Amino acid sequence: MTIHEIAPRLATGAAKSEKLTEDCLAQIEALNPKLNAFITVTADEALAAARAADREIRAGRYRGPLHGIPISLKDLLDMKGVRTSAGSLVRVDHVAEADAVVTARLREAGAVFVGKTNLHEFAFGTTTEDSGFGLARNPVDATRSPGGSSGGSAIAVATGMSLGTVGTDTGGSIRIPAAACGIVGLKPEWGEVSASGVVPLSRQLDHVGPLAACVTDAWIQYQGMLPAGRQVTGALDAALLKGLRLGVPAGYLFDRLDADVERVVNLTIERLRAAGAIVTSVTIPHATDMAAVYLHLVFGDAAEYHARTLLTRPQDYTANVRLRLEMARFVLAEDYIRALRGKALIAHEVEAALDGVDAMVLPSLAIPAPPLGAATMPVKGGPEAVRALMLRCTQPFNLSGHPAISLPCGTTHDGLPVGLQLAGHKGQTPALMRTALAVERAIAHAG
Repeated sequence: MTIHEIAPRLATGAAKSEKLTEDCLAQIEALNPKLNAFITVTADEALAAARAADREIRAGRYRGPLHGIPISLKDLLDMKGVRTSAGSLVRVDHVAEADAVVTARLREAGAVFVGKTNLHEFAFGTTTEDSGFGLARNPVDATRSPGGSSGGSAIAVATGMSLGTVGTDTGGSIRIPAAACGIVGLKPEWGEVSASGVVPLSRQLDHVGPLAACVTDAWIQYQGMLPAGRQVTGALDAALLKGLRLGVPAGYLFDRLDADVERVVNLTIERLRAAGAIVTSVTIPHATDMAAVYLHLVFGDAAEYHARTLLTRPQDYTANVRLRLEMARFVLAEDYIRALRGKALIAHEVEAALDGVDAMVLPSLAIPAPPLGAATMPVKGGPEAVRALMLRCTQPFNLSGHPAISLPCGTTHDGLPVGLQLAGHKGQTPALMRTALAVERAIAHAG
């Protein structure tokens, strides 16, 4: 059941939030022991909120399409009176005194919060394997990673543990797990959705956004995350696919792909061309420098945030995240400043690549969901580190700040999901969503 399908029924009283919430909680009870998507389940609070939503709707006080909808929150976002662990034992006793801005906005929209989802510790990883509360498992294949860092969030939506969820994205942490689990993940433009009340990884690059079963559901949640004056009223309309201009970035972003991912993505692009889209090649000249720019910014920011607890509570970090933070201490100020300049250059080059097209189109994830514990994966040109491969296609739009969305476009021969990524112009996230809806419909028609 999707948000946009059930919301009209809730509005008329044909469906009840309490029953919907009970169904999600039953899914959590049944599946969480195996998949470990949730760190904290707020069953009592959720059921109370659901009953209140039903009463309000019955009294004619319907708030909109999120009213009575069960939603989960990545456990980086504050929810008043509930622990915000960030996936770490370092924060095991931290209870939020107030809602994060996004939490408050969704609460005001009538969303029902069923719990806080698992993540790669402090969002400092791509696989959701390093968590103080145990690794999470991909719902398609439990021997594989769900992606990260918002892995638990993606699992929750993919399995119906919640109908929507909120994640964060510093180098791809919404789009990567969305691609790995076969759902939709939107990274809005940087700063468009407030990160206040969200445990940071890198304030230079952190984004907050929705993961959802479909583009329309992502749109509904995205609208609920915006301040009232920025919201767009009405349903999302699809762009016309005929004449839609799509730019395919040549070189780096297609150079190191899994063979199945490359096949599915290229086939999808050709289907879009056949349906009337105008597909051209675009370039990001310094794409090969993105990983170094990203690393110095994230390491520098993370080292500053964790300086005190890394000294006082090092034993409470998972081993891999602690090692990464220890390495981050050695980023020099001059390297950080150079990285800031590199970030500005990448932003300029992404903007130039988008000039003359409606959106860029490329893979969301260079590989399918990797096996748990895998250090490398085979791709075109030879094996490469999993972390580098998982960040490769998503990093540019964190550095540039442009909005980007991942949507499922097919599966590998082994049945693992493949994600297609679209990136749009700054100030035009709604236009990107209209494009994504058109592409989603074209993919469904071709399938």
